[in-house]
Amino acid sequence: MKKVIIFICFISVLTITAMQKEQIPQAVISNRLINARLYLPGSENGYYRGTRFDWSGVIASLEYSGHNYFGQWFEKYNPTIHDAIMGPVDDFTPVGFNEGKPGETFLKIGIGMISKPDEKPYTFSRAYQITDNGKWEVKTKPDEVQFVHILKDKNYSYEYIKTVRLVKGKPEMVLSHTFKNKGEKTIETLVYNHNFFVINNQPVGPGFSAEFPFNLSGVFRDGADIAEIKNNRLILKRDLIKGETIFCAGLQGFSQSEKDYDIKIENHTTGAGVRITCDRPLAKMVFWSCPTTFCPEPYILIKAEPGREITWSIYYDFYNSKKEGEAK
Repeated sequence: MKKVIIFICFISVLTITAMQKEQIPQAVISNRLINARLYLPGSENGYYRGTRFDWSGVIASLEYSGHNYFGQWFEKYNPTIHDAIMGPVDDFTPVGFNEGKPGETFLKIGIGMISKPDEKPYTFSRAYQITDNGKWEVKTKPDEVQFVHILKDKNYSYEYIKTVRLVKGKPEMVLSHTFKNKGEKTIETLVYNHNFFVINNQPVGPGFSAEFPFNLSGVFRDGADIAEIKNNRLILKRDLIKGETIFCAGLQGFSQSEKDYDIKIENHTTGAGVRITCDRPLAKMVFWSCPTTFCPEPYILIKAEPGREITWSIYYDFYNSKKEGEAK
């Protein structure tokens, strides 16, 4: 009888989890070469409701040529956990945090206005209280999803449009951004894309590499015995084990040209590859990895005076480095 009760409880948990996922707003897009599934923003039932990452553009899976590039890399899920998120997601550094007093608000683009609780320094892993979510509008087409975030606050107001588009007839995805400052204060922030690559659920190790168009240098705070720089390539000497991370706060070697925002990620075991480019120059280059995800984090600078509209786009070209039938 006890085993029966345990089994019923287990089935109940699975059923509840499945129901919760069904209630999460989502969209599926395709250009016949790439198939992708996205979770959509929502303050009540959105998959991600944390205070770190932009709520738009969460890609739960993206399949091309038999390879899946994104997926769940974390063990514990809660919609407000700062990094319980998937896909190539953006994180804007906070605006107005250092100037504000406890009880006042600061801005995180793609999230809204957030309360500053005390005098402690800003920490991205901390869960803050959102005071104004703004308004989200989502428009879907067979091959794209457009996210519009409108915020009207006494300190900061804007219209932010992010579009995830699959290019017709090509294994390419474009993340296009338009940001218009409709307030009275200049909005200046760094934004990086975390690129949570989970390629075919392969363990992060020597099978992965990152290649850049410039010779690299940098000091690894974590994983210095695992990561290795060889000219313009970042490689790993062995698989990471649970609890290990690799972190470099600033890879160096890039110039002020947007041509240096050119990152090639490959998994040599499966042959899956992707080239990432952008029409803006790098401001900073960070690298982080754990056993389940491989993450180059390129930063760009965004500055919008009142009334100014700025745009930028990131391009993902997917490819298979192995001939059909060779991949293991």
